[in-house]
Amino acid sequence: MKNRILLYALSAGMMLSSCNAFLDLEPESALSPEQYLTTEENLGAYATDLYNMFPEHERSTWGYWRSDANTDDMASAQPGDAFAPGYWRVEQTGGSYAFERIYRCNYFLNFVLPLYEAGEITGVEANIRHYIGEAYFFRAWAYFEKLKALGDFPIVEEPIADDLVQLTVASKRMPRNEVARFILADLDRAIEYMSETPPVGGSNRLDDDCAHLMKSRVALYEGTWEKYFKGTAFVPNGPQWPGASKDYNQGYEFPSGDIDSEIDYFLKIAMDESKIIADKYPLTENTGVFQKSADEAANPYFNMFGAIDMSQYPEIMLWRDYGASAGLTNSVVEFAAAANSGCGITKSMVEAFVMSNGLPIYDAASGYPDDADLLKVTENRDSRAQIFIKKPGDTNLHSAGGPESYVTEPWPNVVHSTASMKYTTGYAIRKGLNFDGAQSFRNESEVGLIVFRAVEAYLNYMEACYERTGSLDGDAKTYWSKIRNRAHVADFQTTIEHTVMEKEKDDWGAWSAGQLVDATLYNIRRERRCELMAEGYRGADIRRWRSLDQLIDTPYHVYGVNLWEKLASNADFLAANPGGLKEGENVSPRSFGNYLAPYHIMQNNRVYNGYGWRMAHYLDPIAVQHFLITGDGDVNASPLYQNPGWPVQAGLGAQN
Repeated sequence: MKNRILLYALSAGMMLSSCNAFLDLEPESALSPEQYLTTEENLGAYATDLYNMFPEHERSTWGYWRSDANTDDMASAQPGDAFAPGYWRVEQTGGSYAFERIYRCNYFLNFVLPLYEAGEITGVEANIRHYIGEAYFFRAWAYFEKLKALGDFPIVEEPIADDLVQLTVASKRMPRNEVARFILADLDRAIEYMSETPPVGGSNRLDDDCAHLMKSRVALYEGTWEKYFKGTAFVPNGPQWPGASKDYNQGYEFPSGDIDSEIDYFLKIAMDESKIIADKYPLTENTGVFQKSADEAANPYFNMFGAIDMSQYPEIMLWRDYGASAGLTNSVVEFAAAANSGCGITKSMVEAFVMSNGLPIYDAASGYPDDADLLKVTENRDSRAQIFIKKPGDTNLHSAGGPESYVTEPWPNVVHSTASMKYTTGYAIRKGLNFDGAQSFRNESEVGLIVFRAVEAYLNYMEACYERTGSLDGDAKTYWSKIRNRAHVADFQTTIEHTVMEKEKDDWGAWSAGQLVDATLYNIRRERRCELMAEGYRGADIRRWRSLDQLIDTPYHVYGVNLWEKLASNADFLAANPGGLKEGENVSPRSFGNYLAPYHIMQNNRVYNGYGWRMAHYLDPIAVQHFLITGDGDVNASPLYQNPGWPVQAGLGAQN
């Protein structure tokens, strides 16, 4: 029987309690730690429970494929508060400043390491070491989530007792680059302890290569963040950096000497670590053709994203398994074969895909027909657009499907009263689709979830190389060519030479710090966007690139299909939209332009006049509760400091 290590959570007796207000967690177990954490088997069980930190498919939606909602890639039924200044406010309690996951790793490491060093854990030593390595990995994972959300953060390596003095000391926020260095150090320990082949689980369980890829991700994130936020309050020693307000951070000096050296430090690591993976893992074959029936040749690249058993694809380094026998299923196929649970890709996302000849769609020689005919919008485009963007009449399933899935893709219903079945932008994609109709019933899909895919290393290297040196070395060119060849798109240099940055302004990746970037860097970012579409990377990318400054003064409207030029008079489309198109009631008015603007329909929509932004929104605010706890009731006495632009008062939005 196939081992499903990512499928199972630990039994209730082993589960740790949920987090209280701070770090004062205690494990709940029928056995004491002295009895429990002394065998290889039990260490493995504890480590298995940590796998719940990884993303999962929400049971009754399109699952993790909705993760790029509230970016320029995808739009859900309702916009996010971050793009409606004044709606995102400081909370009294809760928020991102929490330690539950970190505590669980610290508890394990602090208890197990002395026992291991004393030779008091029974079992196969290599397996014991692997589980210790997993704990280091998951502490790094938990800290990376904090780095992305909050930047500066306390570095806590021990489980802290419920003692105000200890809690206060532990609450000193360390500069974000120190947090990133701590994460990388934990990943080095994970690599040291973990095996190339995990004790059980195969590609359902971490190995040392996953830690290498994670290192490249973290290092690229921090290196680019520091590069683009240099000279602001969002990096240590920047003007008005709030960390300088605390004695423990005054006079801070970068380990590398200065911020430029620190940036180079991280970008070099990103290159080194991603090269390890890119040179080792091949890319899955893409035929370039969408399989319309069971009789046609399969496309491994397409099938990879909706596979039930993802172990057959070497490009997938780690994946989360689902199965009805364990009572863990999802609805991914149902919504991949329907309306993506109300989360549509945007006009900007569609336009990012170049033609197969490598030319951007606006180039006079590209051969692009235009987007007025929904059936032709991906014609002669990058094969990733052709196989993933759905068109009316396409075959979604090769056998009978569930009641809310479509065997044949219909014309989009953009006025549906049920949010999950509404084609919010008019566009839908089919990542995660499995052609088996039995998989398309509500909560009966068993398709897996990709956690690490090797192509990320190719993309990370390309970007880190260019950001660090201003040019592409031989490896970067090789990796980019391999990605392009798989996508059946002409050489990337053709695209760069024909890119007009003024025409790319709707792509947030074209911007950093309020300025358009150069064509080469933009096309590296474009490649990343197209390859990783709907895989949950976009939100972090646009923040580390500082790609939202321009929204502060210039509202951004999200658009979908070309509605009013031809589509609105198409009889098949009108039949799919019962009740008709009502301007200002269920669709955006014709006077606003040809394109469906999902948030410019009802005037009471909080982003009716476009997405806005505040600099403070690049990081989360810390809830007031945490200042009160560590300040013994006085927020001003706390060792904590608030993130730039956010007040220390509940119910208020960002100040700038």
